[in-house]
Amino acid sequence: MIARPLARFDGGLRLPGHRAGKDAAPIRPCPLPPLLVVPLLQHAGAPALPCVEVGQTVQRGEPIGHAPSGLGAALHAPCSGRVRGIEARPVPHPSGLAQDCVLIEPDGHDTAAVLPPIADWIAAPASTLLDRLHAAGLVGLGGAAFPTDAKLAVPRHTLILNGAECEPWIGCDDALLRERAAEVIDGARLLARIVGATRCILAIEDDMPQALAALRAQPLPPGCELAVLPARYPQGGERQLIQALTGLEVPRGGLPRDLGVVVQNVATAAAAWRAVALGEALVERVVTVAGPGVRRPGNFRVRIGTPIAWLIEQAGGYTDSAARLLLGGPLMGLALPHDEFPVTKGSNCVLVLDAHTTRDSQPELPCIRCGECSRVCPARLLPQQLQAYARVLDVAQLDAHGLFDCIECGACDQVCPSHIPLVDWYRYAKAELRARGAADAEAKAAKRRFESRNARLEREAAEQAAQRAAKAAAPDAVQAAIERARKKRDSGFGIRDS
Repeated sequence: MIARPLARFDGGLRLPGHRAGKDAAPIRPCPLPPLLVVPLLQHAGAPALPCVEVGQTVQRGEPIGHAPSGLGAALHAPCSGRVRGIEARPVPHPSGLAQDCVLIEPDGHDTAAVLPPIADWIAAPASTLLDRLHAAGLVGLGGAAFPTDAKLAVPRHTLILNGAECEPWIGCDDALLRERAAEVIDGARLLARIVGATRCILAIEDDMPQALAALRAQPLPPGCELAVLPARYPQGGERQLIQALTGLEVPRGGLPRDLGVVVQNVATAAAAWRAVALGEALVERVVTVAGPGVRRPGNFRVRIGTPIAWLIEQAGGYTDSAARLLLGGPLMGLALPHDEFPVTKGSNCVLVLDAHTTRDSQPELPCIRCGECSRVCPARLLPQQLQAYARVLDVAQLDAHGLFDCIECGACDQVCPSHIPLVDWYRYAKAELRARGAADAEAKAAKRRFESRNARLEREAAEQAAQRAAKAAAPDAVQAAIERARKKRDSGFGIRDS
């Protein structure tokens, strides 16, 4: 069954489609590199804590980092080999800071340690399935890398599987759907079973004909339907997808679960099924290598921790025109200064642009109030107003104008004739407000600790005063007892006759 979109999300752009990542070639396996660099933080939440030692031998799928209490995800060895070190290495992150990583040297055997498969997962309790996803280190593979078990912990009535790759060049989900559609549909059944969803919508865009044919060839479970959406950026955004498929809008400051909806990437669904039915931990993913700056672009099955330089080498290496390296798409991707960074669970695309596809840096000009940024904003914000308040960090106005509703899609940057780096200002303001919020929370916690300490000291002082008063009154009580005994003797009672 093909469902029709109920609505169109606001704003957005129709971008030129580059098909380098969406060709019909099969997914290529990426050979193991000489050294895998596995960051302990490649998910939303706290970093994993290493549970291996330098020199230890590990098997593929064996835990090398466990999630601390709270939000986090476990990490597993991407191959069998020896732990060569646990040290800080550069990782793909906006901060540019080095993070602790587990370094694994492959032994060439690639022996595996799998979890016990849950054969009858349809009858298994939801808690058992959530525990398995947690143990397998599963996170969202669409880019956000939010721990999957935490996202599925609340019951929902509608599950949306997101296969809408709206940003140019990226085609890893398209390739996955073409080759492993059955696993995605089995994953949809599994995720719907966990959250209790009675409706499941599998969404793709209308420029993915081979993926649509592969999905149509599979029997869909009851309550599951396909939705073909127009290729419009950012159609794959969580809130935009919900609006297009259900007609509902996630309220400002709210979450999809407030509407009884959960959105998961199609690759996450397939990985969830493999974790439950086959006992496989998340140690690899499909990555698109694309752009005119690489010789043989395509989609690759890559082990987590593979250096980007090694992956590009498997794609034929750089062309002479290579000019810019991005992790992700051209609008929301992270610009990389070099290719020594490792592939992480959230890495969906390595993009190498040349001079013709790279926008030249232009001097920032004053805003001319053309309103183009507002027209294309999918969150219906006023980007020019937000940018003005971000410059002066006007907290009240930033909150009133919905700063944190911005999804940083970059559509406003794309159309701004004054070349104002709007998204950079929003990211700056968000980081500053988060830092201030953390400082305020710490100040409040310190105040609570100070007041608690003062109350404890006052209580202890009162107790000590009471004890001193009791000790001071003790001699009077002894003297009174002596006087009573003397009076008793003088009265003749208790005196024995001689």
